[in-house]
Amino acid sequence: MSEWVDKIAGAPDLAALEALRVAALGKSGAVTARLKSLGAMDPETRAREAPAIHAEREAVTRAIAERKAALEAAELERRLATERLDLSLPAPPSTSGTIHPVAQVMDELTEIFADLGFAVAEGPEIEDEWHNFTALNMPEAHPARAMQDTFYVEGGSVGDGGRVLRTHTSPVQIRTMMAEKPPLRIIAPGRVYRSDSDATHTPMFHQIEGLVIGRDIHMGHLKWTLETFLKAYFERDDIVLRLRPSYFPFTEPSAEVDVGWSIEKGRRVVGGREGWMEVLGSGMVHPRVLQACGLDPEEWQGFAFGTGVDRLAMLKYGMDDLRAFFDGDLRWLKHYGFSFLDVPTLSGGVGA
Repeated sequence: MSEWVDKIAGAPDLAALEALRVAALGKSGAVTARLKSLGAMDPETRAREAPAIHAEREAVTRAIAERKAALEAAELERRLATERLDLSLPAPPSTSGTIHPVAQVMDELTEIFADLGFAVAEGPEIEDEWHNFTALNMPEAHPARAMQDTFYVEGGSVGDGGRVLRTHTSPVQIRTMMAEKPPLRIIAPGRVYRSDSDATHTPMFHQIEGLVIGRDIHMGHLKWTLETFLKAYFERDDIVLRLRPSYFPFTEPSAEVDVGWSIEKGRRVVGGREGWMEVLGSGMVHPRVLQACGLDPEEWQGFAFGTGVDRLAMLKYGMDDLRAFFDGDLRWLKHYGFSFLDVPTLSGGVGA
């Protein structure tokens, strides 16, 4: 027994100690072999030899544990004595992503309309012509159906019931009116597609539309909703609206919504009365649209509105070129992007 204990005590490192453990206590180790021999002994011999063999195993196990602890402590002391950490050095640079302005604005708009009691509705981005055009009171000869304005898929062409990349999120309104019973109060945010590209237009952009269906709904409800929404989004109390008569096939009467602007620090900002800019399209839901969705226009009325999310982001955060939204330029994203810890400024509610 003392032979193994002496060898273990003299082990120079952990590797040598492990080799001794295997030689003594491994499956083919010397101490293990003595333990196995107990089974072949007669009872008297076993009673005489067993205490010594078990004592040897316990002594070897204890010696290994003590030597291992001593070697590990010595290794730790050596590392502490040789390793140094300079706490005055700057932290290594870390890269982090940002929240795209469009995603941030989407969150802000959702927060505002949720506080006004609106639910979020979604629909497919590949639509059929009936939901995208016909149900919205757009005749087959309407310019919006032309292939130079609309992306048709799978060989579809004008008037054959083919499928298109949705040109607005209005089909979501149609699907909601057909699937749910009024009263309704929804917003429909999402990607839309049109064949257009310049500094303020891209083939794919983001739109948000709103729909309210109920009894005795009128233009006053529409104006109050839009005024409350724009004041909350731009975080200004001097928002002034002007509703100009216009034409949309799916609303009657229809109105384009202008908002007042002013010059601050050399930039045009929303708020004030120095001029007007158009920001929204709106109107009362056309009776034919209600009928297409199975609703009686004598009983139910409603209003709808829509605007570009990308344009709202440009107006609020001072961006000049819509195309930069989709370039993937990390410098632009670093400048205009939001931290993932940022929350919509109106998360406390419109009245906060």
